[in-house]
Amino acid sequence: MSDIPAIASAIDGYFSLMYDADDSRFRDVFYDGCIVHGIRDGKHTVRSAAEFRDFIRSRPSPAAMNSPREEAIISIEQTAPDLAIAKVRVRAGQTGFIDHLVFHRIDGRWLVTTKAFHVAQVFPAGS
Repeated sequence: MSDIPAIASAIDGYFSLMYDADDSRFRDVFYDGCIVHGIRDGKHTVRSAAEFRDFIRSRPSPAAMNSPREEAIISIEQTAPDLAIAKVRVRAGQTGFIDHLVFHRIDGRWLVTTKAFHVAQVFPAGS
């Protein structure tokens, strides 16, 4: 049942999207029905995939800001033939996140169907 290499490849696609914000790859990473949620500035936020895509489009990419690219897979668990959960660390600009990503294999591709995030660190400007 192990499809860990393909799931890790999907996570690499996620990391690249979070850094480059290349909108043309959004649907290669996120399922159209994905929900993104987490607590930011003390408030729970929930965004649909379309709202999250608009959010990514609305800000300069970390690549455009010459931010350091910092990312790591903390864990991957394939819990069923078409279901996996990954915990990752990723920096987007001045914010470091811990993300829990739920993946489903849909039409042969591993796509994020739920993203839960935690703001783990805010980096000083210029770092």
